[in-house]
Amino acid sequence: MTQHLTLFTQRGLAKLIQKAGGARIGETKLGQVVQTPADNNSLDEIILDAQNKGVRFVIIGIGEDIGPRANLGRGGAADAYESGIAHFINMQSNRFFTGNQCLILGQIITDDLQNELEQNISHLRKQVEQLDERVIKILTPIIAAGLEPIIIGGGHNNAYGLLMASKAAKNTPIAAVNLDPHCDFRLREGRHSGNGFSYAAAEGALNYYHVLGLHEHKNTEASLEQLTAFGGHWHSLQQIWLRREITLEKALYNIKKSLNNTQKPVALELDLDAIINMPSSASTVAGIPLIDAIHYVHDIAKHCQCTYLHLAEAAPSCHPSGLDAGSRMIGQSISELMLTYMQARLNNTLRYN
Repeated sequence: MTQHLTLFTQRGLAKLIQKAGGARIGETKLGQVVQTPADNNSLDEIILDAQNKGVRFVIIGIGEDIGPRANLGRGGAADAYESGIAHFINMQSNRFFTGNQCLILGQIITDDLQNELEQNISHLRKQVEQLDERVIKILTPIIAAGLEPIIIGGGHNNAYGLLMASKAAKNTPIAAVNLDPHCDFRLREGRHSGNGFSYAAAEGALNYYHVLGLHEHKNTEASLEQLTAFGGHWHSLQQIWLRREITLEKALYNIKKSLNNTQKPVALELDLDAIINMPSSASTVAGIPLIDAIHYVHDIAKHCQCTYLHLAEAAPSCHPSGLDAGSRMIGQSISELMLTYMQARLNNTLRYN
């Protein structure tokens, strides 16, 4: 085990495949093909081994809901990684996607922070700062090695650590696009899930920022003013899906053009509470269809210089029918999003060195 990281093992992988009934004769599941880290290797050794084996994508979990609680929200975002991995590894390895380009690294350790959860907001926000340090420390060498992380779980507070790690690894500020009803550009009042991008902007890690699906009635005026002052952009949920003033395709065309014009690495962000009825820390009945979210991931990943994919805020336990139903829904949704991203990236020859 490397510091602050619980590695995903072959033993754990085998258990998840067996739990799903194993592999039938004539089929190969992704779990039989994906890479896992050696138990006793350091992170640097794991990265080197991954490079030697032709790995391009590194899947990492962050099992926490400290950030949403520090933003006066509800918990539940700590279990998304397990749900996503359990479904992903039981998908088929075939001509469309073999899976040997993937390393399932494991989870950033948050148990010590989660076990200390209390209602004191200032204490929760200090814990988010500690988590930021872990995210930055672990993700920076992975991105610097030219690998593309796919980060599952936790609150959207982790966008700050990912942007800071990307800036350090690439030695340049990052352009970001975020499918999210909230701009997450709240006041810098202490770290939480609502201000990851405003903190990253203040630290010089964020060069360009576009919010797709921003809900016109779920963002404070103070947040919108800060976003405008930064030079941020958005297409709202109401513009595209309600009033139909612009099509999703046209909005995505404009976003891709702007991202590519920055000539910066691109952070691909998705808050799952943007998706209609998705179990999340701030679920919505007036959201976007899952298929549109999948198309968003495909289009940006295929046509832009993506550095990572971040799938935040999924909360299986928030499903109205309970944890099992939530795990099935989150597992399928996250698997589709991950597979879409990786297929699109493999068909995109544009990559920053």
